[in-house]
Amino acid sequence: MFVDKAKIFVKGGDGGDGLVAFRREKYVPEGGPAGGDGGKGGDVIFRVDEGLRTLMDFRYQRHFKAQRGEKGRNKSQHGAGADDMIVRIPPGTVLIDDDTGEIIADMTRNGQEVIVARGGRGGRGNIRFATPNNPAPELAENGEEGQERYVVLELKVMADVGLVGFPSVGKSTLLSVVSAAKPKIGAYHFTTITPNLGVVDVGDGRSFVMADLPGLIEGAHEGVGLGHEFLRHVERTRIIIHVVDMAGSEGRDPFEDWVKINEELKQYNTGLADRPQIVAANKMDMEEAEANLASFREQAGSLRPDLEILPISSLTRKGVQELLYRAADLLDAIPQAPAVEEVAESGEHKVYKLKKTEDDSFTITRDNEAFVVSSPKIERMLKRMQLNSHDAIMKLARTLRHMGVDEELRRRGAVEGTIVRIADFEFEFVENSSYY
Repeated sequence: MFVDKAKIFVKGGDGGDGLVAFRREKYVPEGGPAGGDGGKGGDVIFRVDEGLRTLMDFRYQRHFKAQRGEKGRNKSQHGAGADDMIVRIPPGTVLIDDDTGEIIADMTRNGQEVIVARGGRGGRGNIRFATPNNPAPELAENGEEGQERYVVLELKVMADVGLVGFPSVGKSTLLSVVSAAKPKIGAYHFTTITPNLGVVDVGDGRSFVMADLPGLIEGAHEGVGLGHEFLRHVERTRIIIHVVDMAGSEGRDPFEDWVKINEELKQYNTGLADRPQIVAANKMDMEEAEANLASFREQAGSLRPDLEILPISSLTRKGVQELLYRAADLLDAIPQAPAVEEVAESGEHKVYKLKKTEDDSFTITRDNEAFVVSSPKIERMLKRMQLNSHDAIMKLARTLRHMGVDEELRRRGAVEGTIVRIADFEFEFVENSSYY
């Protein structure tokens, strides 16, 4: 089964917690703090593997979480950082942030890597908080949480040549004739609902990858029929072979078919209109094909005088070898650099600058008898600090005083014993300046 779109959840590993510890060795009086820092959490890294062709693996595994870093150790030893999680994806995969719709990366080259979710930093141990005023602090930090996000993966087939055309014009038959691919073939519309890839041996030492892409219909650029499920794969092809049913066996006019398909390609991506194109006039073994071909050459020549039209018959294989030679010649003439059209990562780039001073703003609201303090700075602090020691509580109290929170609480009517809530942390207001 071919899977070309998937939505997954990724999370970087949390950082390891810092440690509160002290040197306790014989003949080393007052050894001081010796708690090490926690290790960094692992990153989630996506790596291109040219051995993969679909996103099938992501149908069964949709959650990817890196390991957290180790906790800090005593004797001033830092915890080990966690190994990164490597997720293999096929070439041609576009990674999109599900929340913002922003393209994270366009993965096209074998071995290409991108960090999708970064691991958190390790928390600092108590050796980091020693000062002349407090040489033996019982203070340490929790590890930072790893980045988490939902990511949409879209696979765009990496092929040199793409076969396009209305349903039932003979694309799958042509691919089966020129390669070892075995696409499902039948006399009904939308036989092909997923791209089929085949390696074509031209016969003179050259070869290329050909993709039989699902049939287009009018309105495909707006999602009609298979719509975008098909069109995304055309973007990767270096040249287009436009297969036209020259016999008009479906009761359609070959020239109108050609015009409609080209218009759909142009509406989806204007760059596709300039892609090198060969018209494969198929089913030339049938009646009326010759007359239709002459009319097609005249009408199409008036729009594109340089258009190449090669008559073939996938059934009898007449003209097929000439088509392969011409496709290989065109591929040789196209420089390798623009062979893959990478998706622009973002039309707008944001520049983030580090602020020299941290935002000390806060708001205070009333919830029944309790005061609720909201402040990004304090909430980050509560998340990082290990509030299980006297030193940690005093550090929080000093921060609240310096930010003016306690003064504002007092002005709003807080008295001894009033409940104050910050995020999930709840405590009683105390009127005792010695705590600061």
